[in-house]
Amino acid sequence: MSKSLFSESDLKRIETAVTAAEKKTSGEIVPYFVEASDSYVDAFWKLLGFTLIFSLLLTAFIFEYSGWWFPVGIFEILTAITGGSILLCFLLVKIDPVLRFAAGRKSIQDRITSRAAEAFVSEEVFATRDRTGILIFISSLEHRVLVIGDSGINAKVKPEVWTEVANLVVNGIKSGKAADGIILAIEKCGEILETAGVAIKSDDTNEIGNELRVGK
Repeated sequence: MSKSLFSESDLKRIETAVTAAEKKTSGEIVPYFVEASDSYVDAFWKLLGFTLIFSLLLTAFIFEYSGWWFPVGIFEILTAITGGSILLCFLLVKIDPVLRFAAGRKSIQDRITSRAAEAFVSEEVFATRDRTGILIFISSLEHRVLVIGDSGINAKVKPEVWTEVANLVVNGIKSGKAADGIILAIEKCGEILETAGVAIKSDDTNEIGNELRVGK
């Protein structure tokens, strides 16, 4: 998924959904999308280490037991193995499922949590008057969605509510309708804010923009 998968119509619909949801409440809803929460350089090195060890063990086995004759020396073979392993791993980490596997679940969760926190701060979701901002954070590579409410709204709802909101986005993406899933999540956030009593005030202003953010 990338920004290119969101048409201009999708982006407008998402912005309109945020505007509509915020008309009933003084809370602020911030949808935020990134291609990936991290470059996962360490995943490349982990994969390379495994590939090199496997290749070297296989080569040693062939040398010892195959009885084959080799037209080049061991130095040339090791150089070829190292170069080939680097190239192979460079190509493999460009395959999303392989990169996710090499990165590992804990590393992915840590990077997403950290990246979402960065977005929460950079978009100043915390800066609303009553601390009732909500971040809907979508990270494409990792297939993860985090919904983070600020302290003012978190004090009024159960944590599992945010999982329900995240699932609306996930289900939309799985069905090939990412924008629709995000819009449903935005509408749900509006309902949560309204039900929690975060009423709109007579002097309410739009404290944060309503468009879908696309982070780097």
